[in-house]
Amino acid sequence: MTRYIQVITTVETRADAEKIADEILGLRLAACVQIVGPVTSKYWWQGKLEQAEEYQCVIKSRQDIYPALESAIKAVHPYDVPEILAVPVLSGNVDYLAWLDAELQRESGKQ
Repeated sequence: MTRYIQVITTVETRADAEKIADEILGLRLAACVQIVGPVTSKYWWQGKLEQAEEYQCVIKSRQDIYPALESAIKAVHPYDVPEILAVPVLSGNVDYLAWLDAELQRESGKQ
């Protein structure tokens, strides 16, 4: 069975989030991208505790096309070290997962 994933990345601006969403949706590497924000992020960066307002992209995809998805995100992501985290979907609405699968490219890169 195909393994579905949700991938999360964050960016500084809504425009950057939309750019990522448009890119990966256009390539059929995501069936859906939810843009959430602004959210407050607190994190360590280069030895300092930082705080920033960011926008989060929650990306619905499949494990088998994750490498292409990660590459596409990195190609347009403005951060030096972008957060790109994939978490497995353990279970879900069968009809939703069928829709998701139908909207994604095949592993070979074909729709």
